[in-house]
Order: sequence, then C-alpha cells, then structure tokens
Amino acid sequence: MSWNRLVVSAATVVALAGASTPALQRVAVDAAVDETRPAVGTATGRGEGRDVPLVLAHRGASGYAPEHTGAAYEMAISMGADYIEPDLVLSQDGVFFVRHENEISGTTDVADRPEFADRRTTKTVDGVELTGWFTEDFTAAELRTLRARERLPELRPENTAYDGVEPVPTLAEVVELAQAAGVGVIPEMKHPTYFASIGLPMPQRLVDELASYGLDDEDDPVVVQSFDVTPLQEVDAVSDVRTSLNLAGPTSVPPDYAAQGRRTTYGDLTGSGQLRRLSRFVDVIGAEKGYVIPREADGSLGEPTDLVARAHRAGLEVAVYTLRRENAFLPTDLRGGDPASPLYARATGESAKEHRAFYEAGVDAVFSDNPDVAVAARHETFADSDPDDPRP
Repeated sequence: MSWNRLVVSAATVVALAGASTPALQRVAVDAAVDETRPAVGTATGRGEGRDVPLVLAHRGASGYAPEHTGAAYEMAISMGADYIEPDLVLSQDGVFFVRHENEISGTTDVADRPEFADRRTTKTVDGVELTGWFTEDFTAAELRTLRARERLPELRPENTAYDGVEPVPTLAEVVELAQAAGVGVIPEMKHPTYFASIGLPMPQRLVDELASYGLDDEDDPVVVQSFDVTPLQEVDAVSDVRTSLNLAGPTSVPPDYAAQGRRTTYGDLTGSGQLRRLSRFVDVIGAEKGYVIPREADGSLGEPTDLVARAHRAGLEVAVYTLRRENAFLPTDLRGGDPASPLYARATGESAKEHRAFYEAGVDAVFSDNPDVAVAARHETFADSDPDDPRP
C-alpha cells in the first residue's frame, strides 16, 4: 500500500503562493488546477518508489487561521500541502461536520448563542467527563448557524481575526475543495466508539459518503484515520480505501479497547508482532512524534528510534504528528526568543529543523500546522529529489 495524491504542479504552487488572501487563493486554485491535475481517479504513487515524504496539513494551515475552516484549508493548498485533514464528528441527524472534538465550545461561538443555552450539558466521552455543547445534540441546520473560532488564542492571537467569520464546514465541503485543488484528503473519525454507543456509528456512513465522491479505492487520494482500532477494521472490511491508526501516548489504551475491557496500550501496539498484525487492515501508523524521535530529559530533541524501520518491515508507512512552530510545542533546543518574556510560549523557533529531523528519520509523511515550513524544509532536506520544488 502507498500514499497517493493528485498532483498540483510546481508552477501552480508558485501562483497560489502569490495570492494575497484566502479568497484569491481559492480563485487561483480553481483557475490553475484545471490544466495541471490528472483526471479524477488517477494519482501519483508515493510508496516504495516515492521521492519525498508527504506534507499533511493538520486541520488545514492551522498555524495561520482557525483550524478546520475554509481559510485554513485554502492556505494549506496554496502552501503546497499534499493532503488536507478534516476531523469528523456527527450531527444529531447524521451529517459529518469538521471539528476536532464533538464538544464545540472552544472552537465555535455556541456559548454566545442564547438560543442554545439549554443545550449545555455534561457527558463522558471515551472515559473523560466534559461539560459544554456537543454536536450530536444539534441538527445539521443548527450547526450551520455557528461560526468558527481560534482554539489557541493565547498562542495564536493573530488567528482570532477570523473569529466569527466562517461557518463550520461539512465533510462534503472539504472534499469538494480538495478535489477542486487536486490534493488528497485524510479524514479522521473522532470518538467513533462513543458515537456508536449513542446510535451514530461512523465507519459504514463514512465509507458510503467517500464512495459518493469517487473515493473508494486504495489508489484514490484518501486515507481514513482513527485512534480507535476496531472502527478501522470495520472500514477495511467494507472498503478498499487506505487506513491509518493514530498512536496516542504509549501508556494510553485505545478507546475501543478500553470499552471492551482490554488493557493493550498504544505502546504495546508498536511491537513488531503487533505491527505485523495491524498491517492486515491498516496501511499507515500516525505516530505521536515522540515514538519516532523522543526528547531528552532536558526537553531537547533526542535520537531516532527504530520504529520507522520496523513499521516499514511490517509493510506499514509512518506519519508523525504534530509539528508546530511555536515554542510551546518545540524541543527546548529549537526554541527562539527570550525565555524571560511573557510572550515566550507563543514566540516561534527553529521549526524547520524539527521538520528536517523527522524527514531524515525516514518518515513517509508529517502532519504540520505550518505547511509552508514543512514544504520548505522538505526542499532543503531532499534538494533535487523533490519533484514539487518550486525553486527556479
């Protein structure tokens, strides 16, 4: 199995990068891609013969605009991302909406909407008690009235300029954008075990919707992700699309396993025997970056582990998450600015070096909040090996 994507040419990437606003970038996408993208259903392989790792725009270019918004996705495309990522939750009437969590008070204006005040409630989702507003308590029409907000305003105050501007997108809208731009889509089922427990199972519903867009084969530019193991088995049983198991912390138990009373941890799943078992229904492992390059006791970047090599031997590819440019997320040796400054956490450091370290560790893809940094670092790492390098 291998990653695939529809191709936007280097010339198109350069043209898009010159667009001054998301709206102009979208116009540039629509105008430029027609000449450069292959027919729907064709793709460029990124398996054994792949030249460079792929750049996966983590919830869009979420370092520059609120995650999971049209602006973030359009920026990601303009910056040269290969895939864009929509996290998926469900409405009361079974429509896929794009949010990081089904509790939406941190990413929408729902708390400011008096007509929805009585929807505030407390629930336990995958073993965690949460209080707020939940997508499954709203119809699709109601969710469409909400507006998106920046999730990390303390670290990304510039992104708050978009607050209240954009609606919460549906999966259909994100796929339409991806296909128009000739990039792949990598949707993640969020809390599928929980949603199944309330009568809203995700796997077959997602497979059916993706098939309606012509995304139903291993050669199509789509990868379905989850932190839950069983739902990926269910997807694999009814579809040929590729799948990715995301790995949370090594001592954590996948939510579906926990619901079944099993104690197998994500760390256990990285054993060579478990990787071979996973390869029967999983194509990619989406590893938290510490699995591939752990940090030293002082927080600096350590040496790569053997996970990538062992995963490759098992027939799996490896993506890592999440690369971000703010000091709050960087290894201590790559942070920038004055540690005494009250703004130190939001200051940016040498994120390109972190990206390059993971490329050099042999990963097949990176999830990045800053696709421009990821693409530039890829060019620097692979020089003439990168077919999408826009440099003259």
